[in-house]
Amino acid sequence: MTTLLPKDDDNNTIPALRLADGGAHVIQTTGTAASNTIAFDDATKVISVYATAPIYMRFGDAGVMTTVADHFFPANTYYDIAISGGAGNGPHSSYISVLSIAADATVYISEKE
Repeated sequence: MTTLLPKDDDNNTIPALRLADGGAHVIQTTGTAASNTIAFDDATKVISVYATAPIYMRFGDAGVMTTVADHFFPANTYYDIAISGGAGNGPHSSYISVLSIAADATVYISEKE
C-alpha cells in the first residue's frame, strides 16, 4: 500500500498529523481552573498538549471544570491526546480545563488534522 507518511529505519509507517490552521490555543492557569475560550473544531480528533508546570486536566463541553481528582499531566512534556472516538465511536470533547498544581502554568494546545 502506498503511503505519504514517514517511515522508520525498519520501513514501518510513522503516524503523523499536521497542525491545523487556526488550531493553536494557550491557557494560563494560576491555581484556578481555566479552559480554552474557543472550542476545538468538530473535525479535530487529536490535540497536542504541552504545559510549563504540572497540571490536572479534564475534557468536556463549555462548562468543564478541573479538580485535583482529574488526570495529572507533567511539566515540559509534549503529548498527543485523542479528543474524539471517531466514526461515531464516542463523544467529541470541544474543551479542555486545566488546573496548575504548585506553580502558575502556561498550557499550549495544538489541534491536529
